[in-house]
Amino acid sequence: MSSNNVEISKSHAVCVPYPAQGHITPMLKLAKILHHKGFHITFVNTEFNHRRLLRSRGSHSLDGLLSFRFVTIPDGLPPSDADATQDIPSLNESIIKTCLGPFRDLLAKLNDNSNTSNVPPVTCIVSDGIMSFTLAAAQELGVPQVQFWTTSACGFLGYMHYTTLIEKGYTPLKDASYLTNGYLEKKLDFIPGMKDVRLRDLPSFLRTTNPDDFMIKFVLQETKRARKASAIVLNTFETLESEVLESLQTFLPPVYPIGPLHLLVKHVDDENLKGIGSSLWKEEPECIQWLNNKEPNSVVYVNFGSITIMTPDELLEFAWGLANSQQEFLWIIRPDIVSGYESILPLEFVEETKNRRMLASWCSQEEVLNHPAIGGFLTHSGWNSTLESITSGVPMLCWPFFAEQQTNCWFSDTKWGIGMEIDNNVKRDEVESLVRELMVGEKGKEMKKKAMEWKELAEISAKKSTGSSYVNIEKVINDVLLASKH
Repeated sequence: MSSNNVEISKSHAVCVPYPAQGHITPMLKLAKILHHKGFHITFVNTEFNHRRLLRSRGSHSLDGLLSFRFVTIPDGLPPSDADATQDIPSLNESIIKTCLGPFRDLLAKLNDNSNTSNVPPVTCIVSDGIMSFTLAAAQELGVPQVQFWTTSACGFLGYMHYTTLIEKGYTPLKDASYLTNGYLEKKLDFIPGMKDVRLRDLPSFLRTTNPDDFMIKFVLQETKRARKASAIVLNTFETLESEVLESLQTFLPPVYPIGPLHLLVKHVDDENLKGIGSSLWKEEPECIQWLNNKEPNSVVYVNFGSITIMTPDELLEFAWGLANSQQEFLWIIRPDIVSGYESILPLEFVEETKNRRMLASWCSQEEVLNHPAIGGFLTHSGWNSTLESITSGVPMLCWPFFAEQQTNCWFSDTKWGIGMEIDNNVKRDEVESLVRELMVGEKGKEMKKKAMEWKELAEISAKKSTGSSYVNIEKVINDVLLASKH
């Protein structure tokens, strides 16, 4: 049998991430695992992000392999070559309006029998939970569709309860004063798996006074469609979010926790796939070299992810808080983190901290968090960051920015014992005292101990053959993705 025939007889998964860094990274890991299990992979980026990947990783970085290909669809937004995350609401609106057509055309091209490129017919679609236009295409083709929600299970549960929050009149808010008058501190008791969660700990889009708010409508549409998927997979593990997962199982298609994906992808022993990466910014290897000269657990790692933006004042408060804490720190400052301003840090700060800090614009975060020198992580509580922190045994200071980051922060603090929240209205004195507590205080030591316990549980869940997440991936493949083949 020629290799071409082998390729043609494979199952073919089309993977469609949402076009932002925190969604592309875990989807690429899942795609590599599926490829390793024998699938032909077509990975669909938007044209905008495809160009960014080529810029950051080199012009041949997306050539892929015969059995792992990269293709693009337009996102419908005006052309731009900015090296920044696009505006989320505009992007979402554009995806809903424009992506289904080009995606249908792409599937038709992949399934074209006269096609001599030895691409097997599409047998399943694995799509980001918020790229639900793909459901219509999967139904038309009659193939199973697995939705990959890249949020935490607790964040996902928060979104799933938006309908209840609207029915009970919690959102939209009556007027803007409700943002600051203590209303958001209200504890809720009607979400199974999230007892005593406050309104402000739920995904932040509900903090609107507009009854026609686009993001609320978007969440309602996407969560409603989630019920139509063949299955839902989440990048989390059973022991970490067991109550929440039980709660989700009661009203959704089968939900499989298959994380932490960055541990599971380590079982993929394929040199050809090693070079395929997903970073949209150029990573600076100097970060690791700098850390190599530091004592164990002595450095605070600061990174607010790929989407957070802050005001020049907030940047200054963080800068002086870090400086005054007298701790060593590695701070990743994305070029686009301060809206409309060049992020210029005061000369006094640069001068005063020069011997105990490194500033960079992007780094390989997993590598940094696993470095023995890192003792704590000042984070926006994005889910990838939270999970990477847990698997590295690193406690966190949380400054959530938007979406379900608030929920991740609340769980890190109240349920998992590995995080402390920084007030949204950031002040240097609080940053200073919390950074000190994290690195050298009693609470910091307790959190470190807890983080090491979670790290061990994460490793157990990702263990080859026996780990719960490893077993769940096998189930998703056999019970759902290959169902049409059996």
